[in-house]
Amino acid sequence: MATFNDWLEGARLRTLPAAVAPVLLGIGAAHYLGGFSAVRSLLALGVALALQIGVNFSNDYSDGVRGTDAQRVGPPRLTGGGKTSPRVVLAAALGCFALAGVLGLILLAISGQWLLLIPGVLAVIAAWYYTGGKMPYGYLGIGISELFVFVFFGLMATVGTTWVQTASAPWWLWVAASGTGLLSVALLFVNNIRDIPTDTKSGKRTLPVRMGDRVSRIVYVWLLGIGTLLTGMGLAETRFMIPYLIAFLVPMILISRPVQRGAKGRDLLKVLRNTGLLTLFTAVFVCVALVVS
Repeated sequence: MATFNDWLEGARLRTLPAAVAPVLLGIGAAHYLGGFSAVRSLLALGVALALQIGVNFSNDYSDGVRGTDAQRVGPPRLTGGGKTSPRVVLAAALGCFALAGVLGLILLAISGQWLLLIPGVLAVIAAWYYTGGKMPYGYLGIGISELFVFVFFGLMATVGTTWVQTASAPWWLWVAASGTGLLSVALLFVNNIRDIPTDTKSGKRTLPVRMGDRVSRIVYVWLLGIGTLLTGMGLAETRFMIPYLIAFLVPMILISRPVQRGAKGRDLLKVLRNTGLLTLFTAVFVCVALVVS
């Protein structure tokens, strides 16, 4: 019988900053542009979190029934670790997707931005077919996973949060959204670097598996660096750009150092956590700076 802590682990809390960060950027931008709405912001946050947790449970279910989680470096999964029935995990995933859909429809009804229904539906489809279905794109290793993370947990979540409140999206918002999208890709990348040995054995062909360990580590460092810099461009029209660079350049270098030095297995769990925290705190800084500007 899965415990509450097992379900928390299944929700993969380390990945949630990737859902929260873009919404915070969008909220800050909406406030800066004079159109902030607390209700719409909370709904956008609920959609992002429900989608991310749904992806995590869906991944747990799909990898578990395929047997790709049989040998893991990280904590045992709900399905693969035999902690609960696959059907229960599947129900949890579908429940999260349904919740995201309901919250999203309420948000669109309030804002009147029904055009966003199309990318919203695509986001749910992309979430399921990451590791679900007969030909999951997460197993192809050709960059589709990274592209969708960039689009849905970067551009769409950030700009969409602002758009449903202000119906505007200035250039600096798109640049900052690209930054947090790259940081989310870095989060996915370091997770897959950790799993290269086990994914190779199980036949899961992620992009790091195809690229190899050494090249993947270089790509991760570049994703982290460029993502951090671009996120700060959300402050291009404010006086907080230089303080942002001072605050985050050193942490970014320190976080990437274990990856550069060849850390493996469980040692990369700390990097995964710290990458998520960097993604979150850069967004918090930009959000607060935009609010007070």
